[in-house]
Amino acid sequence: MYTTYSKNNGPPIVKKNIIVGSWILWIIFFGFFAAILYPLRESLQPTEFCNWLQATLPNGFMGLIAILRHWTFSLFYIMSELWGSVCLSLLFWGFANDITRVSESKRFYNLFGLGANFSLYFAGTFIIWASNMRRSAVDAIDPWQTSLNWLMGMVVISGFAILAIYWWINRYVLTDSRFYDQTAQKALKKDKPKLSLGQSLKYLVTSRYMGLIAILVIAYGVSINLVEVTWKSQLKLQYPNPNDYSAFMGNFSRVTGVATILMMFFVTGNVVRKLGWKIAALVTPVVLMITGAGFFSFMLFGRETEGFVAALGTTPLMLAVIFGMAQNIMSKSAKYSLFDPTKEMAYIPLDQEQKVKGKAAVDVVGARLGKSGGSLIQQMLILGLGSIGAMTPYVGIILFVVISAWILAVIALDKRFKAAIVKKESEESAKAGASGEETSASSVSSTKQGKPVTT
Repeated sequence: MYTTYSKNNGPPIVKKNIIVGSWILWIIFFGFFAAILYPLRESLQPTEFCNWLQATLPNGFMGLIAILRHWTFSLFYIMSELWGSVCLSLLFWGFANDITRVSESKRFYNLFGLGANFSLYFAGTFIIWASNMRRSAVDAIDPWQTSLNWLMGMVVISGFAILAIYWWINRYVLTDSRFYDQTAQKALKKDKPKLSLGQSLKYLVTSRYMGLIAILVIAYGVSINLVEVTWKSQLKLQYPNPNDYSAFMGNFSRVTGVATILMMFFVTGNVVRKLGWKIAALVTPVVLMITGAGFFSFMLFGRETEGFVAALGTTPLMLAVIFGMAQNIMSKSAKYSLFDPTKEMAYIPLDQEQKVKGKAAVDVVGARLGKSGGSLIQQMLILGLGSIGAMTPYVGIILFVVISAWILAVIALDKRFKAAIVKKESEESAKAGASGEETSASSVSSTKQGKPVTT
């Protein structure tokens, strides 16, 4: 596909092949899962081996045994998670950073974010439609298989559409010097250091300012992971039928997309401009704490509220699901509209070296310790306590501690952020004054020599 292109006509051929190969790998897997792995799931399960493990190992290993027993679904979940991390975050944003000029980024990156959230609405609508296909399925057909075929079919079609667009950009856009200056882009890449995990940790420990930014990123990843796993366990109890569960998640995606778009249009600039950086940065952890408190309260004290809840015409489980949904929607909307912009603003008063090294370090450490940290905490609790229900009180306590540390980090960073802004402004004023004095001295010298002075 790319052998006719030289390295001077666009991004390196090797990188093109890596991107294309990665996309094709995921496209093949999702199609293979719907066509082969799901229909043959029961015959592929190591039932006898898992029964032996369950009888031999302590109850805390039941979760790990279940992952092994249902390895086809576990693999699907892993690939789905990696789809977001590798294909969307790494490949898409890496490609966008490679081909977008700095002068264009302010205009297009916001459009990329809006496009991603518009897609949530349309994807949610399609998920609801596909989940309701069970109504037209005959009794001899697995209703979820029908819905799964439609969903994975759309994933495969979308994947090939992405490959076609990627080919078109490489063929007609990146070969045109009006749109892509490879020499300038290579110069920018040389200035960006590639830090290892150890180097990133060392840099964040030695730089208090960057360490505080890293705390914000890690705290968000841990917090959303702690709540999301517990919420989805309750959601599964409320919607045991996979089609009902899928339809609910479709509505969840639609509402998340709409809420995020509205916040990006009407909230982001107004909050930062009118209330300042600190208040804008505190919105996300405060929202997480309030909604998380409501969610875990219903999880822990649902039985005591059964009479009151019944009078409302619902159940404690459904209220827990609603609080968890509200928490996820509000926290993700706040992340895209306030958390990400305020985090990027924190880099503005730093010098170029700090910006480049700091971003690289925060991206490496934050991305790896966010989700993995929350997952590790929950895995240790499950191994020690045996079930998600038993670990719920401890998860609530840990969540409160993590968000409290997040809030304290915002307050501490705000002080350093303001001091850095003052320092930068004073340095710029001093440079402007020195430049003015040099210009004035040059003008006087030119006048004494009889040379005309131009301004």
